[in-house]
Amino acid sequence: MCSAILYFDPQTAPKEDTWKDTQQREAILSSKMVTKTLTGQQRTRSSWNWLGPMAVVIAITLSIPVLIIVGFSFYGETTVWEHLADTVLRRYITNTIVLMLGVSVGVLLLGVGSAWLTSAFDFPGRSLFVWALLLPLAIPAYIIAYTYTGLLDFAGPVQTSIREVTGLSYGEYWFFEIRSLPGAVVMLSLVLYPYVYLLARTAFLEQSVNAIEVSRTLGLSIKASFYKVAIPLARPAIATGLTLALMETVADFGTVQFFGVDTFTTGIFRTFYGFGDSVATAQLAATLLTFVAVLVFIERRSRWRARYYTTGQQSAHAKRVRLYGTKALGAWCMCFMPLAFGFLIPAGQLGYWAATHASQFDLNFALLVWNSFSLAFLAALIALFVALLLAYAKRVYSTNIVNTSVGIASLGYALPGTIIAIGVIIPLAWLDHQLIAFAKHALMWDIGLLLSGTVFALLIAYTIRFLAISIGAVESGLNKIRPSLDEAGLSLGRKKLWVLTKIHIPLMRGSVLTALLIVFVDVLKELPATLILRPFNYNTLAVRAYELASDERLADAAPASLMIVFVGIAPVILLSRSISAGRPGTN
Repeated sequence: MCSAILYFDPQTAPKEDTWKDTQQREAILSSKMVTKTLTGQQRTRSSWNWLGPMAVVIAITLSIPVLIIVGFSFYGETTVWEHLADTVLRRYITNTIVLMLGVSVGVLLLGVGSAWLTSAFDFPGRSLFVWALLLPLAIPAYIIAYTYTGLLDFAGPVQTSIREVTGLSYGEYWFFEIRSLPGAVVMLSLVLYPYVYLLARTAFLEQSVNAIEVSRTLGLSIKASFYKVAIPLARPAIATGLTLALMETVADFGTVQFFGVDTFTTGIFRTFYGFGDSVATAQLAATLLTFVAVLVFIERRSRWRARYYTTGQQSAHAKRVRLYGTKALGAWCMCFMPLAFGFLIPAGQLGYWAATHASQFDLNFALLVWNSFSLAFLAALIALFVALLLAYAKRVYSTNIVNTSVGIASLGYALPGTIIAIGVIIPLAWLDHQLIAFAKHALMWDIGLLLSGTVFALLIAYTIRFLAISIGAVESGLNKIRPSLDEAGLSLGRKKLWVLTKIHIPLMRGSVLTALLIVFVDVLKELPATLILRPFNYNTLAVRAYELASDERLADAAPASLMIVFVGIAPVILLSRSISAGRPGTN
């Protein structure tokens, strides 16, 4: 934009003709200045005009699997779908709903309770529990299911000891059946409550101390202040954490399959491999997608018109209530129980099994580690590269179409791995058949499968599934960088690519490394998408642990499981440091 201010003096004004010439000259100069300014802007942006369209293209490409799933849901009924609807579909729906309800109760009790205790009270071990309560996130649900099955099953050490001590035989005493729907609820609650704990504790720490103190001066007890003040203020964060936990519940495959609980994820897997019907499989996936959409809608609806603002002093100035005696012991036990059952016991058992089965650490195990780590590293790099492009496109071209495209590209994390795997393999299989037919006709050469059943398909699925994590971390880092730094770099004649690589990325190095690490660990733990899309005779740590556990070789599955848990601790440490630093006034 260019503007000019003209000063007019009647006494020194030129004649009419001269004035007109001057006016025309000013107009010409002004137009030249505007043209020069616009040309400079266009020259600055010319090399980055491809960034906006590329963001849109990437978003459309990453949304193809979901569009295919939705499209197949209107494809029409097949005999397989009719058979599923008449026999098992009702059981899938019922078990999935019961599982979600049970996990909701479990994660809310464990997550909100422990978050409030570590935020509002001071008792022995509190500083340890602050970060240790996040450790169950390092253990995938299917691994904790394998571990507790080995401990609590009929042949496990617990029931064996009961029979030896009491002299009772099987059937003469009652014992909790671990391989059941309630068992799946308990296993998933133990590993998913940190989602609620993380966000709830952050919300409690950010709450104004004035609100709590005013409630106390009005005669409310600490318990009443918790229910009437702290919980309502933290409801948006709790709802978000609960939604994340339920999305993981809906997406779980290893736990429910191992426990013999029929849900949509197990049904999709059986239909795909048992019947080989892509249409019926996609229709089941579309039904599961409806569950995910309902979860997102409920979470958004719960905060539809509610607004929560924090004013006044923050929690840095709040004094935690010191607990003594039985109250301190009760708080310690309430925090220790989820940590013990969610991490210490299963990790200790895995360590014992791995030590007693050291022969598993051989060349084949090294190959599993290499496959898993290389695949996870490549997927993390690709997701990070795409996230940098999309996030920077959103920063440079903050238009509706670019912002919407980035939002669409971020939807993958809300989808279970089974849905993404089915949505990826259907178009890739079709494209492979077209390439094979063309090669046979034009080249008289059977080229085989080039896309489906390869590492390429896995990398696409992982990118779609975990891109939202990278975008969130990168956008968080970019938002902390002032736009004046962009302008300073451009004023020196540098291009925006140079600004991104030389200024932005070094400044947000922590966010970039966090995104890389979290995606790396999530890919390492991913099971259903890997099972469906992996190449023939290509195993990873997660797949090997699943195969051995399915063969009831639980102890043999310990080395692979323990390696996954060990690597998963790294992002947990990052998260614990993040919430510790999130307390206002904390250095």
